[in-house]
Amino acid sequence: MSRIGRKPVSIPQGVKIQIDGATVSAEGPKGKLMQPVPAGLSAKLENNQLVISRSGDDRKTRALHGLARALVANMVTGVKDGFERKLDIVGIGYRAQVQGRVITLALGYSHPVIFPLPEGITAEIERQVAITLRGADKALLGQTAAKLRSLREPDPYKGKGIRYSDEVVRRKVGKKAGAGAK
Repeated sequence: MSRIGRKPVSIPQGVKIQIDGATVSAEGPKGKLMQPVPAGLSAKLENNQLVISRSGDDRKTRALHGLARALVANMVTGVKDGFERKLDIVGIGYRAQVQGRVITLALGYSHPVIFPLPEGITAEIERQVAITLRGADKALLGQTAAKLRSLREPDPYKGKGIRYSDEVVRRKVGKKAGAGAK
C-alpha cells in the first residue's frame, strides 16, 4: 500500500472541506480550490481528517493513490496558508515592474515583455529585480514561475536572465583570449 496515500490529511482550523462525488473542494482564507479524485479512489471525511482510499489493487490505481493524496494535501495547505515562489532577475538593465495584473519586463530585447498574471496569482516586485509570486494553487504557481523564467532563461556564460532564487546556475568558462593564437 502507498505510504503517502495511506496518511490522512488533517484539516486545519478555518478550512472547510466538501466532498461531492469524485470532487474534493476546500475553502479557506486564501481562496477556494477543487481537486478531482481519479477513478478507483474515494475520499472520506473522518473526525476532521480526510482519508483517500482505493477500491482495487491494480497498477494504475496504486500509482494514483499517493498522487491524489498529495494533490489534496497541497490544496488544503494552499487555501490555509498559500504558496510562494521567488525569482531573481540578473543582468545589466534587466528589470520588472507590476501594474495591476500585468508584469512588464525589460530583458534586453528591443521591446518590453508584457506578462499577464493568471487568476489567483499575485506578484510583488522588490528593487525591480526580485519577483515574489504568491497563490493558493501550487501547480498554477509553479507553472506561472516556469513561464516567467522561460522568457529569458539564465545563460551559462554570464548568468544573465531570470532564475529561481534558490537555483544554482552552472557557469561555463567560454573562450580564452589568445589561447591558441600565433
